[in-house]
Amino acid sequence: MTLKKRRLLLFALPILVLLIPAIGMLFSTEINWSPFDFLIAACILYGTIFMIDFIIRTIKSKKQRTFLIIAVLILVLLVWVELSVGLFGSALAGS
Repeated sequence: MTLKKRRLLLFALPILVLLIPAIGMLFSTEINWSPFDFLIAACILYGTIFMIDFIIRTIKSKKQRTFLIIAVLILVLLVWVELSVGLFGSALAGS
């Protein structure tokens, strides 16, 4: 896969992920995202993509690259869960 195709695929993924709640809001009243929610989700998703792309471009060791990408994904998942349901009960919690 060429660099251009890989980047296009990476940067298209957040749009596809954000389409899920956008389409869900059309069919259900249980999904109620504000424009601010979409903005925060886009920042988190694109920030994650930028970090992963940076790791892929700069780290040559496959083992280190895999470890760092998994660490970034776990961190993003924890932040996403905290913002959505308040797993840790911080001031940023969505509950």
